[in-house]
Formats: sequence, structure tokens, C-alpha cells
Amino acid sequence: MKFYFTILFISISLLSCKKNNEKSALNIAYLGGEIINPNTNYIVLSKDETIIDTVKLDGRNRFLYKIDNLNKGLYTFRHGGEYQLILLEPEDSLLFRLNTLDFDESLVYSGRGDDKNNYFINEYIENEKEEKYIIKICQLNGEDFQKKADSLRDSKAERLDHFVEKNDPSDLFLKIAHANIDYKYYLSKEVYPFVHVGENKAALLKSLPKNFYNYRKEINYNDSFLSNHHGYNKFLRYNLSNLSLKTHDTHEKNACFDKKSLCFNLDRLKLIDSLILNPEVKDDLLYHFTIGYLAKSKNIEHNKELLKNYLSISKSEKGKERMLRFTSSVNNLKNGDKLPNIKIFGYNESEYRLNAKVYAPTVLCFWSSKYFDHFKESHYKIRELKVKYPEINFISINMDGENIEKSKKLLKSNGFYNQNEYLFKSPEIASNVLAIYPMTKTILVDKNNKIVNSNTNMFSVNFEEQLLGLINR
Repeated sequence: MKFYFTILFISISLLSCKKNNEKSALNIAYLGGEIINPNTNYIVLSKDETIIDTVKLDGRNRFLYKIDNLNKGLYTFRHGGEYQLILLEPEDSLLFRLNTLDFDESLVYSGRGDDKNNYFINEYIENEKEEKYIIKICQLNGEDFQKKADSLRDSKAERLDHFVEKNDPSDLFLKIAHANIDYKYYLSKEVYPFVHVGENKAALLKSLPKNFYNYRKEINYNDSFLSNHHGYNKFLRYNLSNLSLKTHDTHEKNACFDKKSLCFNLDRLKLIDSLILNPEVKDDLLYHFTIGYLAKSKNIEHNKELLKNYLSISKSEKGKERMLRFTSSVNNLKNGDKLPNIKIFGYNESEYRLNAKVYAPTVLCFWSSKYFDHFKESHYKIRELKVKYPEINFISINMDGENIEKSKKLLKSNGFYNQNEYLFKSPEIASNVLAIYPMTKTILVDKNNKIVNSNTNMFSVNFEEQLLGLINR
């Protein structure tokens, strides 16, 4: 591996020297690396959700790719359902090595641009561990929570200061690094009332220290630079939900908070419309909250009311079209109705009707390589439930719409058998008809092909009670 990287460095150096006097040489970057235990023979490189190229691995699972006319900033590389962000700036020659069996933890960078990207991957891994800690301290009172959250932020700021002293990074790196720290901290503050035990959220907010949300005065709700920043967008979702609690409390004084409340959801859409000017960010938030509500609601009249409000505010014609189809499907999937007859493929490449596979009490669940963690966790859960409930038929269906071999390889490489595993023939049609959102959606069907629950979740605390009810029908 060291020899391989040395050869790459020499190659890149020669290429760079050759064009050293050319203006174009200042605006290029190289990305290369090696993937151990690859799930596919390529990586996908993208920026701001726009795919730049699909880069094939060679016979030794390595690649080297040149980016001309580089638009400096954060890029995403994807492989086998996993992905990671990298910061690329002019004249970077970044190399990485990873093992898909331990994707993030095994990822190491070398070459020009390695320091900043190793900083970011280490920060990412720390943040994943930190999430459990945040949930734990959210059970403290507001004052004690704030002290611990402040301490956490201060330690991150100190690490960044040490990194800056040693490496003298670019202004772009500093802007992203500070945003990572700030919005992770802000997010923990916004999450606090929702995670804290207790149903009277309005009363909890009133009990917080006066300076608890002081940072809100500095928030730019229309920051175009951060519009594709995951931490910023996640913060906005919780912040807007949090701010909507106050408005909601004026309608239902001291009522227990219910995120399924139509009133609360209408208040939130109205607040988004008033605060967010960036059309892309606004439409993304409107779509996220509206489809999230509709996916869990079984009240057709409430669905119509929220849909009406969404359509009047959103400027995305594509989003409106999707939402109309989704709402129609949700309203048509009533308990007691027959399961829609969708075409599926088996891993023997035979075509079937989904109804033909429902011969006993059945659990239908779905997965995609794009949601790799859910893919793994749902299959582990199914394996456990199959042992406990042998009388239930568990069917798992892939949503990717790609070739059978790729899906089969992903199942095998992760130790999952393909028994009762299928793929939709037309994933987009199936997704619309079955209103599959979010990916954790699970459908319960009785032996007569009648829907018992059109939208549940195998990870919910009462799921096994639902299974017992399905068996006893």
C-alpha cells in the first residue's frame, strides 16, 4: 500500500509540474485510493447532490481520478450504500484507504489535503459517539444541561485551535469547521425539549435559563453557503419545530405536546414560510415536514387540510406533484383493504405478484443501499423476529431498482440470506402505490391479503404486541 501511494505521489507530482506554469493547473485536484472488501466495482463522486462521475476501481480495487475546473468545497464519495464527505481545494492530491467492514472508522487520508480531511473524519466519528451522550444529558434540568453542552463545545473549539496552530488551514476549512462545531452545539440545544422526559413542553421551555437560546439572535435562516450543510439543515428542522411550540401553546394552552397534532404542523409550515427565503431550503423543509406528517396520519380530513396548506406555500412543482400522489396513496391504504398487487422479482430472476407471496400473517419491510445502516439493522431485526415468531411470514423488498446481482452481492457480503428477499420490478410505482416513506415503514397483512396496519415500524416499542395481534386474528 505504501509503495502504491508512493507511485501515485510521483505520478501526481509529475503531472502537476508539467502544468505548473499553466493557469489551469491551479484549479485541479486529484482523488485516489483503495477500498478493501468492496461491495461494488466503483465509487460515485458528487457535489451538492449533483453526480460528477462514476469512477471504476481497477483490478486491485484502486482508483485515481482527476477533477478539472475544481469548484472548491465539500464533495461526497459513495460506495456500496455508505458515503463520506471530503473537502477538496485547488491542487489537492488526496488519497484514502478504507475497509467496507468498518467504513468510517477505517477511513484514513494521505497526500496533499490529508490533514484537514483526517480532522473532519475524526470529528465525524466523535460526533457519532457524542449523540448518545447528548440524549443522556438531555434528562438533566436546563441549567445543568447547558453547562455540559458548553463544556463539550469548548473542548471542540480547543481542538480546532490546536489544529489551526499546527496546520494553518484555509479560510474555507475554518468556515466549515466552525459551522460544524456551532451547529452541532445549537442542535443539541434545540433537541433538548423534545428528548427531555415530560409531556408539557411549553412549561419546560419557560423553565430554561434566560440565555439558553441566546445564539438564535445570530442565526442566518437564509445562509446560501450552508444550504447543503447537513448540520445546518438538521438544526433548522429542530429549531423550527421548537419555535413552533410557542405558537402552538397559544392555541392549546398547557396541552401535552403531540407532534402528530394538525394544529402544530400547520403552525410549523406557516413559520417556515415566514422565516425562510431561500427557495431550495424552504421547499426542502416544507416537503420534509408535510410528508412526515402524512406518512403517519390516518385522518383523511386532516391530511387534506395539511396538503392544502403545503400546496399554497411550496413553489416546487415537482414536490407538489409527488405530495399529491403520496397523499392519495396514504388515504387509499386503509386497514381492512386488500394489499395492492405489485410486481416483484425474486433472486432467481423469476417475476411474481406480491399478493401471491402472502399466504400467512405477513410483515412487509423495505430497504435500500442508500440507507445502509437501516439495511443492516432491519435484517438483524428480522433475523431475531423470525426465531420468536415462526408463524409469521417476513418479506423484505429492495427499493433500488438496480440489477439483481448488485443487490444479491450486498446481501451476501453482509451475511444475509436471500430467502424471502425480493426486488420491486418498478420501484417508483411501488413506492407511490404503497406510500413508502420513511424507509422504516413496515406493513402488516393478514393471511387473506387484508391490510392490518398500513404504517408501522419494526423498531417501535409495541411492534411485538402488533405481531401477536396479527397472529391471533
